[in-house]
Amino acid sequence: MSKIWNILLVGVGGQGIVLSSDILSAAALAAGFDVKKSEIHGMSQRGGSVFSHVRFGERIYSPLLSEGSADILISMEEMESLRWLRFARPDTRMFVSRTRILPAMTEKYPEGIEEWLKKRFKDLTMIDTEEMIKKIESPKYLNTLVLGLIAEFLPFDDRVWESAIGRFVPEKTLPKNLEVFRMGRV
Repeated sequence: MSKIWNILLVGVGGQGIVLSSDILSAAALAAGFDVKKSEIHGMSQRGGSVFSHVRFGERIYSPLLSEGSADILISMEEMESLRWLRFARPDTRMFVSRTRILPAMTEKYPEGIEEWLKKRFKDLTMIDTEEMIKKIESPKYLNTLVLGLIAEFLPFDDRVWESAIGRFVPEKTLPKNLEVFRMGRV
């Protein structure tokens, strides 16, 4: 239990970053880790950047990741992955959604982001958002699917994850959230 885990979740408003970090933090806590979390979601309702730092381990003193310390970086929007690269290192596990949300005051979305990331990170998972949404039947569950994807790399079992999901999602959506989480685990 001496390893300290550093996870950065990024995206734009409405993508479930805060919910995902709440679930991740609750799962780590239930698994017996000390957990610290920090989030910013200021202008998120207007499509602004949202991010959350989650750190857990035997003893955590600060909720903030240091630059170059992310073990896992989850980006729910393609360009957001670039904004937060200073927290990554070449061996960071990157999970990047192919979602593209054109920033305000921008006429064209930058091309070549995926190719650029592939050259710099040996452990990059690009999430085919359109295909995943077809499988899960709604974009509102995409963040739960991504939690399923990262679950295999973290030191707690599905029972802990499922309990944490049950604490934070509306009761009526719990069966679908659990189904989608399990889809991510495959």
